[in-house]
Amino acid sequence: MWVFSILHQHKLLLVWTRRLQQPGLISRVGSQFASYHLSATLQCPEDSSINPVVKRQRWQDRERSVQGKARRNETPVLQKQTQRRTDGSRVSSELRKLCLDDFPAERERQVKQKSTLDSKAENHEIVFGIAPCLLALTQGRRKAHKLFVKEGETSNRPSVLKVCEEAHQRGVQVYRVSKKDLDKMSSGRVHQGVCLKASPLRYLTEDSAPKRKDNSPPLWLVLEEIQDPMNLGAILRSAYFLGVDRVVSSLHDSCPLSPVVSKASSGVMEVFGVYGYENLEDMLRLKASQGWQVVGTVGTEAEESHIPVAQCSDFQMTKPTLLLMGGEGEGLSQELLSLCQTLLTIPAGRELFPGIESLNVSVATGILLHSLLSTR
Repeated sequence: MWVFSILHQHKLLLVWTRRLQQPGLISRVGSQFASYHLSATLQCPEDSSINPVVKRQRWQDRERSVQGKARRNETPVLQKQTQRRTDGSRVSSELRKLCLDDFPAERERQVKQKSTLDSKAENHEIVFGIAPCLLALTQGRRKAHKLFVKEGETSNRPSVLKVCEEAHQRGVQVYRVSKKDLDKMSSGRVHQGVCLKASPLRYLTEDSAPKRKDNSPPLWLVLEEIQDPMNLGAILRSAYFLGVDRVVSSLHDSCPLSPVVSKASSGVMEVFGVYGYENLEDMLRLKASQGWQVVGTVGTEAEESHIPVAQCSDFQMTKPTLLLMGGEGEGLSQELLSLCQTLLTIPAGRELFPGIESLNVSVATGILLHSLLSTR
């Protein structure tokens, strides 16, 4: 029995020896351990009586020990390679910076390229509400990109279907999204289940005034530093409805033509262009020299002035007129007041408590426009 066991072991050794002679079949670490294992078996044949399970456990322990040593030996090499890559990246970055310092034209080109990419990323806004989205699509003053509609029964309403139809006719993709998504797009404002991703609107520049179809004198509404988008939207809606020929605004300290303004105007901003001026004083002087009358506005408790003050109901508009409205709180500036030929006021219907003797600027504008245009 012992002889058979020895012969069996020698047969296994011959098989393992042939396999070890085949290149690439086992790893370097495994080959070292196999050689060690075979040598130990040849030198200590009496160990063959040890339980094979115990042998296998010892072999696994030795293999893990050898592999652990190999990994510990390889770790510094990997760290050195990583360090070399890091150093190379740092040097490369510094060299690029030096190159940009030596060649300012290249640096300027990269800055322009970055600003162009940033402007492209920001060259859109979210218009919300049925009327603003519909008019933004039909008027063609914006470049429409995507239309977002609330999923569910909302998308089947006739007003929403009309917006979707206009978008489809113009090649604008329509997406069904959740109410949560629309709330996020519109910053929590009332979107009526519709949002449109489109290019922004800007203030228009000066051009030749279009002639009226009739012979009635034109009326321009001039706004100085209106900062509340809700007020601006309401003013635009009243001006368009009542028949104002042009709305002019100061560019300094005035709110932009944002989607909030469009929604507050019920979409009028998409139809009715607003002209912006860096210097309203120069424009007023020019118009006055052309025969236009400059009319300002004051409160009921305004200080005495050398400029005549009249109630709006007593004023007759007989020639081209510029109606000036000041911003919230301060009203018209002294520079613009000095250019006015007449100041209008709205009479109160009762005795007023201190602090509430004035009207909201959008409400006051509507009353004054109706009073002036009814006499045109």
